[in-house]
Amino acid sequence: MRLATRRKLLQASVLSAPLLWTFLFLFLPYMILTTYSFYEKKFPTFVPAFQFGNYYQLISDPQYYQVIFRSGWIGGLTAICALLLAYPFCYFLVFVVKSARVRLALYMAVIIPLWVSYLLRAYTWKTILGYEGILNSFLVWAGFLSEPTDIFIYNKFSMVLTLTYIFIPFTVMPIYTSLEKIPRNLIEASKDLGAGSFLTFLKVTLPLSMPGVIAGMTFTFCLTSGDFLAPFLVGGPDGFLIANVMITQFGAALNWPLGSALSIIMLIVVLTIISLSDRFQRAGRLDLG
Repeated sequence: MRLATRRKLLQASVLSAPLLWTFLFLFLPYMILTTYSFYEKKFPTFVPAFQFGNYYQLISDPQYYQVIFRSGWIGGLTAICALLLAYPFCYFLVFVVKSARVRLALYMAVIIPLWVSYLLRAYTWKTILGYEGILNSFLVWAGFLSEPTDIFIYNKFSMVLTLTYIFIPFTVMPIYTSLEKIPRNLIEASKDLGAGSFLTFLKVTLPLSMPGVIAGMTFTFCLTSGDFLAPFLVGGPDGFLIANVMITQFGAALNWPLGSALSIIMLIVVLTIISLSDRFQRAGRLDLG
């Protein structure tokens, strides 16, 4: 009896720390945000209230759902570009590269940039794409341009390029893991049954790697759509995403209620995407099972 009691006390003590941490730094901030989202803006600050004016403003004002749409569009395009680059790279590492050392070196070459400052990685592309950057200097030197141009920066192209570079490791990691876990005997059995390399990829490799694809695209989409620094550095005033609007509301505008309402809406969107991603992964595992 004493042993069982000690086990229960030990389990409670072990679980109490992470539960307390989750409550203080996850649920409590969300509760505060939810409370503020019903407050009313009154110059110069805001006052407690229970009204839905902030949510109505987000729905009725075109500029807010336009920036939400832009954030989703940029996030989706970045996730697709990262997938198109990450999947062939991971396939090459897992099925073509035979040396374990070379495979590890190439894999770490993609992961190591995560150890570098995020600001430095984003600013690097501003240095490359800028009016007096490396790309313009090379094109002028090579004779392709008579003078530098600003078409490479402060647009959606520069935003997608920079965000793809920054967040592609989050696409590579789950895809590489899913491809590495594919049993080789299934691929060999497919080829023994007469299927070619392309058909084996479509019928065996691609379906078995879909959980990694879905996870990687979900990570990249959520991180990209919530980014604020890259749009500020290379996106220009017309490239601001939802996070930039939140910063403005909580900062210069001092409209915490509206910023909180916008945060809650984005939280719901992200949780919905994660739930759908998890459902698709579960459905894929059941079909493969």
